[in-house]
Amino acid sequence: MSNNYLNYITDKHLLKCIANLHNSYLKAKGNLSKKSLYKNKIDTIKLTFDSKFNDIDEKSLIETEILRQIDKSINNSLGTFHEEILGGVNGYERGNLSGFDVKAADNTMFADIKNKHNTMNSSAAESLFQKLATYADTYKQATCYWVQILAKNSFNTKWAGIINGKEYSHSRVHKISGDKFYALITLQDDALLQLYKVLPRAIDDYLKTLNASKEALVNSALSEIKEEISKSNRTILDQITFENFSYYRGFDKL
Repeated sequence: MSNNYLNYITDKHLLKCIANLHNSYLKAKGNLSKKSLYKNKIDTIKLTFDSKFNDIDEKSLIETEILRQIDKSINNSLGTFHEEILGGVNGYERGNLSGFDVKAADNTMFADIKNKHNTMNSSAAESLFQKLATYADTYKQATCYWVQILAKNSFNTKWAGIINGKEYSHSRVHKISGDKFYALITLQDDALLQLYKVLPRAIDDYLKTLNASKEALVNSALSEIKEEISKSNRTILDQITFENFSYYRGFDKL
């Protein structure tokens, strides 16, 4: 197995992880119809301010909103990307819906990986602590980690504190930043930096292998809105406002 990109995982594994994430991007783009765009209602009053104060035309504004919604669905896939990368390091494996994201093959380490430090509310944090503590109690030699890939600092510390009014602490339940966790798994202090630096080249190499006839799925939201505009002669924002809030008094006259 070749290691032209990173010495802690094979080239084949890295490219497979990139391919899986690329497929998530394609799926997210292709799934965004007008119906899904409107699912949580569009704040067109805010978009009006954005358009005027930031000097952005309405078409660009909606394209940005579409990209924002696609980005929301991609964040979970980025956490999966890191799970897959680290699960390919010798001596470790992915959980595959087993209750943990990554673990040591000898059960001395269990980890739950979040891409960002602020993705959990207090109930989710409490549930995660309890789950990690259960693994630690079951496997007496195991240290269990809440991994924050994008953390506010670089750290590896015992996770202790008050969550939902209850005090939680366990000698082998830790929280750890992304750089420290990559270093822990690979035994290389700059392992996450290595991944960051090699990604542009690896992604380019992956994209070159794609079949030229394979076209990216294109979301239909904007084209559907434009089609309605051609019939209604409304502006883009008026059309979106009408379609989201026509049941508000007077909005059906837009």
